[in-house]
Formats: sequence, C-alpha cells, structure tokens
Amino acid sequence: MTNKTILVTGGAGFIGSHLCSKLIENNCFVYCVDNLSTGSKKNINHLLSFENFKFIEHDITCSFDYDKKINEIYNLACPASPIHYQKDPIKTIKTNVLGSINMLDFAQKIKAKILQASTSEVYGDPLQHPQVESYFGNVNPIGVRSCYDEGKRCAETLFFDYFRQKNLNIKVARIFNTYGPKMQFDDGRVVSNFIVQCLLNEAITIYGNGSQTRSFCYVDDMVDGLIKLMNTSKSVTGPLNLGNTGEISIKDLSSIIVEITKSKSSIRFLNLPQDDPKQRKPNIDLAYKEILWLPKVGIYEGLTKTIKYFKENL
Repeated sequence: MTNKTILVTGGAGFIGSHLCSKLIENNCFVYCVDNLSTGSKKNINHLLSFENFKFIEHDITCSFDYDKKINEIYNLACPASPIHYQKDPIKTIKTNVLGSINMLDFAQKIKAKILQASTSEVYGDPLQHPQVESYFGNVNPIGVRSCYDEGKRCAETLFFDYFRQKNLNIKVARIFNTYGPKMQFDDGRVVSNFIVQCLLNEAITIYGNGSQTRSFCYVDDMVDGLIKLMNTSKSVTGPLNLGNTGEISIKDLSSIIVEITKSKSSIRFLNLPQDDPKQRKPNIDLAYKEILWLPKVGIYEGLTKTIKYFKENL
C-alpha cells in the first residue's frame, strides 16, 4: 500500500535520484521525470524494477501533462554545476523560467503541492555573511553565471506569484553546496574535481588562492530537509536555506581530500572565474524553527563515503 504519489523532475540527477530512492523507501509512488541532459539512468537503475516507480523521459521546457493523480511535485530539473549550466545558457534560462511555468501550471491543474529546488546562487557573491533568507543578494545580471543565478531568482518569483495570485501550495528551498555519491565525475564541482584529481594523483586545481569558503552538505541530509519542507502546512512557503553551516576554505577542503585518499597530488593555482563567490555559508535558523532540521553528517564522514563511491566507479 503506497502512501502518496509524487513527481520528481530532474529525478535522474544527483540530488533527484537520492530523493527518488528515499521516497520509494517511504513507500510512495514516484514518477521520475528527466530529459537526461545531465542526469543519468544509471542513477535510478536500482529503482526501475519497483512497481511504485516509473521513469518518464521529458524536457520540462515543453508543456507537461499527465493523467494521473499526483499529490506532490519536487521541481529539481536544471543543470546545477557551472560547467553544465554555462554550456547552453539559453537552455538553462528556459529550464528555470519556462520549466517552472509548465510545472506550476500542471500543479495548479491537478491541485498538487509543489516544491522548487532553488539555490544559494540567488545570493550571488554575498555582501552579507552568513546568508539569511531576507538578504536580497548581490548578483551580476549579465555575467556568465547569470543564466543560472537569475534563472533561479526568476523561478522563485514565479512560485510566489502563483502562491499569491492562484493560491497554489508552494515550497521554496534554497540549496547550498551539496555533495555525495552519484555526483558526476566531470561536473566541474570542487568536491568531484578534487576527488578525481587525488585518486588519479593529478595536480589539484584551485581557482584563486583557495581562501574562498563554502559550506558542504551531505546529500542524505539535503534530501531529509527537502522532504521535511514538503511535509509542512500550507502556511510554510519558504524560502528556506538548506545547507551545512560548517564553513571551510577551498584550500582546506583539498587538504582533507588529500588526507583521506592518501594522494600524492600537488596543488596548481588558476585564475578565479568571473563572479565566483568569495564566501558562502547559510544561516539555517529558519529551517530549524520551521522543520526542526539540522544536518547530521560531518565533512570527514561525508567525504569518506563519497570517495568510496568514486573509487568504486571511476
């Protein structure tokens, strides 16, 4: 006997596939929607044999309709790493804007609750530290990252306009840096870059001097936060920061990964990319207040599990 019927866009991606697994574990019926542009069927192969799981190959920039009763929609569809979202920036904008409109219209039609996976990138290169949800951000609207940054900001606008104008039941989560098994090896993210370079004993590439900071959340904690936010009453809309508050410099992160992998890698410093944030750390007081959520997995434990996955699959 299944509980709820849930649709996950971007469900074959990194976070999406972990979310689908958890929802199946919770005895939900899951429709996984993905165009496989950055997601992969291998991330969900273990779910394809379940009777309460169905994969639908679809691009949400095209209108979506499905004649099934669906209770909840998690909208995770969008390339999330700079190397991927900058490859086709117009497509990235379309996914965030047209894709959001299509899923919001679908949610409105079937009277489903819908959650938007937004991002800490809405804060840009923040002038306020740590970042709280009331901070409007410092974003370059015409930079190379703006297809993602401004696309996600516009998606949030759309969600709240549908909430105010159409009384749609929405949730908005601002996801900070997340890592774990099933990350793509070539996605250009700092954790995957460093792990692959260390396992191959190649030079670790650090952009800038490595003093810029990030806060890394293990994927299991992130999925727990998303589900808890979805399960709140209609009065809780977000936006809600979800991320680990353990701030670490990029150089210190490389040292930990070298230590765990026992790598012989040296460090190579490269120029800092345009609009790369100098600091990134969430204030998660609101998440604790609204959904009693705190991340549990520390950086050493999470990286050890992630490195194990990379070793087995590289």
